[in-house]
Amino acid sequence: MLVAAEAREFSGILKRFGPAVKLDWKGARFARAISKDGDRWLLAANGPGPRCVEEVFRKKMEVSGIINTGFCGALDPALRIGDVVVWGDAPPACGGRYVSGAISSSDRVVVTVEEKRRLREETGAIAAEMEAGAVKKIAERWSVPFYSVRAVSDRADEDMPLDFNLYRDGAGRFSLPRIAMAAMSRPFTRIPALKRLEANCNVASESLGAFFADCRF
Repeated sequence: MLVAAEAREFSGILKRFGPAVKLDWKGARFARAISKDGDRWLLAANGPGPRCVEEVFRKKMEVSGIINTGFCGALDPALRIGDVVVWGDAPPACGGRYVSGAISSSDRVVVTVEEKRRLREETGAIAAEMEAGAVKKIAERWSVPFYSVRAVSDRADEDMPLDFNLYRDGAGRFSLPRIAMAAMSRPFTRIPALKRLEANCNVASESLGAFFADCRF
């Protein structure tokens, strides 16, 4: 099973694995099934943070393992856009390049260079994201292997275009209208920065697709 925050984080994977079957999965805003090497893979996305993850997995499902995937922010200055970071029970059999290391998981976006530096020093993690901790707990509860496979969408030496934590709704999901309004309040700086982040996310998505196409778990 693959678990992400947003459907777009699966785009590189779906691009390589062909037809996907839409699933009627209560609680999940996006749910698909794909086939890879004779195995059936389930893909689910329900929004950022642990609350959105828990909504999807209230009941145990029969799966052989859970992989948290999607984008991440680099805490290690050596990481570049599109680099794949793997954290989990054991390294996958993969011909592609990736970096093994701990990922910090919390219910907030790490926004500034200073915050990234401090989190790196406090935790030793090389990257940060919002769902892996919650997905790991579910894997432990279900007694199945856990991995987190993330691709870098923002470097350790750059701030995010906005403090996205300010634009989340009651369930923790990002409010796109509020983000758009915040961008328009400073269009000459924030809009180009958001476009760069969008381009970075596209690179990260392609990296994830290439990684999963060349891996066996």
